[in-house]
Amino acid sequence: MNTPNSSPPPGAAADWTIPQDWAAYTPAEHGMWDTLFERQSKMLPGRVSPAFLKGLDVLRMSKPGIPDFDELSERLMKLTGWKVVAVPGLVPEEDFFRHLANRTFVAGRFIRTPAQIDYLEEPDIFHDVFGHVPLLADPVFADYMQAYGEGGLRSLEFGAMHQLARLYWYTVEFGLIREDGDLRLYGAGIVSSFGESRFALDDPSPNRIGFDLERVMRTDYKIDDYQQTYFVIDSYADLLRQTLETDFAPLYARLKDGAEFATDTVLPTDRVITRGTQAYATAKQGAAHV
Repeated sequence: MNTPNSSPPPGAAADWTIPQDWAAYTPAEHGMWDTLFERQSKMLPGRVSPAFLKGLDVLRMSKPGIPDFDELSERLMKLTGWKVVAVPGLVPEEDFFRHLANRTFVAGRFIRTPAQIDYLEEPDIFHDVFGHVPLLADPVFADYMQAYGEGGLRSLEFGAMHQLARLYWYTVEFGLIREDGDLRLYGAGIVSSFGESRFALDDPSPNRIGFDLERVMRTDYKIDDYQQTYFVIDSYADLLRQTLETDFAPLYARLKDGAEFATDTVLPTDRVITRGTQAYATAKQGAAHV
């Protein structure tokens, strides 16, 4: 999402964008995309939000393999006015927010190697495009992403980036949604992960808690493993409504002086859908101390 403020690297424009250079991808790189796409698209039906499945059609390009951002952007522009641009890696916060506020989604152009097929630290093109772009084809979620970018630009004057990042993490990256009485995936970090696509819904370990804006912004998160808590929204429309109707200035003031919660915390005031056993996290911690 972000990197410390610095100048764009050589070859990047002032807004950190670079050419995708689609023609430079190798057959092996296109093959990796096809392998990942087939694996995830087969296992997600029945687990992922229908809006995401509908948006997957946007990624079915006229050319095989990794999507060409020019063609992808042309399709998105017709649907919701968004476009996708390549960047060399994580970009500074202000640039990231400005792109979102202007309905531009920044994506890395590299793709993982076979050795990284199930895990890599820095988001690659599969995470960025397969994980994020399908919901940018949904008008309501597309509006939420723009609203988040606009709010992010305003947050810089309050020094609240840390708290706002938690909102992005627990919605855009690792969010769950309740639809027709069932929990479904929608966060890009989950839907692009073969393992977490199962863990987030099926495993008894994590907490699943009803979404509350302030609660989310007080809650820490894990960056290097499955989440110990997932927050469940009622609808994309409600998520957008809360984002647009909340006066964030007094909220940031409360957050600055208030409590913060660990990743596994369950509060008496929480709307608990599933109280997790935390068995997965406990086992990982135990193994680390052996």
